[in-house]
Amino acid sequence: MWKTACAALALLLSMAGQAEAHFGMVIPSASTVTARKDAALKLDVSFSHPREMQGMDMAAPKAVSVTVDGKTEDLTALLKPAKVMGHQAWQAAYTIKRPGVYQFAMEPAPYFEPAEDCFIIHYTKTVVAAFGEEEGWDVPLGLKTEIVPLTRPFANYSGNVFQGRVLLDGKPVPGAVVEVECYDRDGRHKAPNAYFVTQVVKADENGIFSYSVPWAGWWGFAALNTAGEKLDHQGAPKDVELGAVIWVEFAAPLGR
Repeated sequence: MWKTACAALALLLSMAGQAEAHFGMVIPSASTVTARKDAALKLDVSFSHPREMQGMDMAAPKAVSVTVDGKTEDLTALLKPAKVMGHQAWQAAYTIKRPGVYQFAMEPAPYFEPAEDCFIIHYTKTVVAAFGEEEGWDVPLGLKTEIVPLTRPFANYSGNVFQGRVLLDGKPVPGAVVEVECYDRDGRHKAPNAYFVTQVVKADENGIFSYSVPWAGWWGFAALNTAGEKLDHQGAPKDVELGAVIWVEFAAPLGR
């Protein structure tokens, strides 16, 4: 009986320590730019477990781009190796020169996850508003899958409700499962247990979901679907998890 109890305790401890969710990450040095000194952005591009601050090695992304005023610029050649959470990641420098709403997007190379026996591809984006412009943040980029924000994805306070619509091949996904995590860089928000690490909401029949953000910081929303096609892994066809990920910064009101 003692051995059984010990085994059960070990299992619970291992569950408490395991990573709950993967997130593609594109985190800029600023989500709003109002002064020239902040216009030289640094984009950290990684694949991680952000709530638990557990990094993962990321292969070079297939593509990184920025879209503003309907025009898309390829930034892939600007990527340089970097470390995020102690693991292989990427960084790009980009200077904003004029007013606009800048949508940064990343398509990673497929990542095979042995624990889930499938490939993972997270199409990830974030939005930066600059020099007073705030039009166009709700324009889809035409990614394979993406979250189109229904809440302005910048200049939000903690406590605000964030809403988005999940698209796959340009169409809303009814009942899409959306995982939510914060990027807990300073380790201030410890989860009571493993269940609390990743929050989960479901989209409605129109692919729309809502989430009330409890504290300030960067928050990731990842809508997960399975691709219709499979990819080969060592001679065997494997499922592909398609993630539509958006990162949004929420600030604490001044004086709090």
